[in-house]
Amino acid sequence: MNRCVFVIAQDIPVGLVANTAAILSMTLGRNFPNLIGPDLIDGAGTCHRGITTLVLPILKATSEAISTIRSKVLSKGSGDIFVADVSNAAQETKTYEEYAARLQIALEDDLRYLGLCLYGPDSAVRSLTGNLPLFR
Repeated sequence: MNRCVFVIAQDIPVGLVANTAAILSMTLGRNFPNLIGPDLIDGAGTCHRGITTLVLPILKATSEAISTIRSKVLSKGSGDIFVADVSNAAQETKTYEEYAARLQIALEDDLRYLGLCLYGPDSAVRSLTGNLPLFR
């Protein structure tokens, strides 16, 4: 069984929290379109577009903890856990081209992570995030 979580920096403004979660959601959906359920019809015949079939808890952590989790996933060299990130490079640029150019010259220490999406085996994702509180 797979699990998905978002881990968002606890010290960013609420608008940036929402934006980070939205960006991560779109990236997850692009990479795993099967996680979106079919369109549904209500009793009045109105269509409701398919939404995620997963529970998506949003957890909070410091930017440093987010960076550490990301490093752990990537250092394992395992394709078992999908990881997507949003960093200050994305938040501080206005176009995707500017973002790409900024990442090309960025070193790891230049990036401050605002959020991560982790999707993979339940036990592996829990081992990385099980101690993190829900974002409330």
